[in-house]
Amino acid sequence: MIEGQEGVTWPQWQAIAAACEEHGVASLFRSDHYLPLAGHEERPVLDAWGTICALAASTTTLRLGTLVSPATFRHPANLAKLAVTADQVSGGRVSLGLGAGWHEREHEAFGFPFASTRERMDVFAEQLEIVRGLWSSDGPLRFDGGHYRAGPVDPQPKPQAPWLIVGGSAGPRSAALAARFADEYNTVFAAPDECRRRRAAVEQAWTEAGRSDLRFSVMTGSVLGRDRTEVADRSRALGERIGDPSFAAPDGWISGTPDEAAEQLRRLADAGADRVMLQLLLHEDVSQIELIGGELAAALAER
Repeated sequence: MIEGQEGVTWPQWQAIAAACEEHGVASLFRSDHYLPLAGHEERPVLDAWGTICALAASTTTLRLGTLVSPATFRHPANLAKLAVTADQVSGGRVSLGLGAGWHEREHEAFGFPFASTRERMDVFAEQLEIVRGLWSSDGPLRFDGGHYRAGPVDPQPKPQAPWLIVGGSAGPRSAALAARFADEYNTVFAAPDECRRRRAAVEQAWTEAGRSDLRFSVMTGSVLGRDRTEVADRSRALGERIGDPSFAAPDGWISGTPDEAAEQLRRLADAGADRVMLQLLLHEDVSQIELIGGELAAALAER
């Protein structure tokens, strides 16, 4: 998981994707923001879906996706078509992560409406229904909501391998929306106890909707090294990047040597996480990806 708004250039995206494919890392997700979140607005930011479409054409096995795209940035028909285009280019290797949007400053800067939480959730709900409807092979979509109208229309092509992720903190409304429309629910920065609580809340919504096939995932920070010296070096570099000289990985992050990180990942799995997306904030340090695909994967396989 790469925070694309923090100055990741196109050559760096190419290097990240190449390292993932070379070292057996199956998926590459990126954030979808138009401004840096760490206060350095001079950093270059590439559009998330432009990046994914380009990577779709230049990779062969890597699954790509957003975690997550704000419903406030794009019309749902445009978003659905972008995801289908990337799906077709990649041969079915794209996931669409969708959320309500939260970063008020970038909305103001680029002229995106930023309504109340309730209204943004209403927009989010309509977007999910329209995207799913446009992807469906069950016939023409007809939709008449409070924020959007669409149809009748049955657009072609359909995605080859549609995968829709809802992002949230396990609140009742996002959990219910995931149960209706999503393939996966993703939450962020949840230590094992919190992961267990959020999984239970989301699972209750699945059960009420009569579903049992959804996946539950966690995105969390990561600082890894082959030994304690390398972990300390990366922690120091990350502290310099975020302006915190005393930085130490918070509770819930995956940090340490491969054996230590593997044990932390097992605890998240025991708490209900079906998969974990590791956030790599030192995006130019692609040797971390080699470590994940090699020694960390091997340490996990030992159990």
